[in-house]
Amino acid sequence: MTDDAIKLLYRFRIRAFADKALEIADDPAYDHLSFTEKIELCTEAESHVRAERKIARLNKQAKFTLPHACIENIEYLPKRSLRRDGIARLAAGRFIDDGINVIIVSATGSGKSYLCQALGNALCRAGRSVRYIRHADLCRELNVARNDGSLYRVMDHFIAVELLIIDDLFLSECSMQNTTDLFEIIEARMTRGSLMLSSQLAPEQWHLRIDTKIIADALLDRVIHNSHLIEIEGPNMREYYAKKNKEK
Repeated sequence: MTDDAIKLLYRFRIRAFADKALEIADDPAYDHLSFTEKIELCTEAESHVRAERKIARLNKQAKFTLPHACIENIEYLPKRSLRRDGIARLAAGRFIDDGINVIIVSATGSGKSYLCQALGNALCRAGRSVRYIRHADLCRELNVARNDGSLYRVMDHFIAVELLIIDDLFLSECSMQNTTDLFEIIEARMTRGSLMLSSQLAPEQWHLRIDTKIIADALLDRVIHNSHLIEIEGPNMREYYAKKNKEK
């Protein structure tokens, strides 16, 4: 292959294809392959690189605080009430296609944030668009956006993704304005994708954190009645890993 041909492939932004073509041209081990087989190898190389690039982009856009969380490292302890097959079904993403929300309830330290982000990571690897944010950070971000005039643009980021993960939901009391913002996001997402909500409070206790009963009822109605509930029990995972690391 001439230098001009390689430069042209680079200009077409199929660098992995070009690199593989150079490798095939320079390595006698590929000489027994047909022209079609060589082209297939080049195409596979380009496809693999593009898939990896897409996953990296989706992970960056998700803004995980635990970017290395993965379902392969979830601990299925006997008293933890997590089932490997159930997690695998969620990681496959079928619930998004069916428009089902996921609610994860547990005490502090149970690993719900890790579970949310591990599932989000798995869905990014499957090519799904995900956004992760803590509820307090969501309220803060929307308040700043309201003051600088970018509220609707910021809200669109949370509406557009296939899965919106809101962690530590209602950890503290929520103002009427913040509850209204949350309701507007959830309402706009009704036909766009799914929610994954984690909280220390069971859904029937969320009213305690919402100032306005009308908005509370409307919000809960849109979330709870089409949701899959996961209640994590068992040990405090922070203590578990601290003890495990100490033993090592």
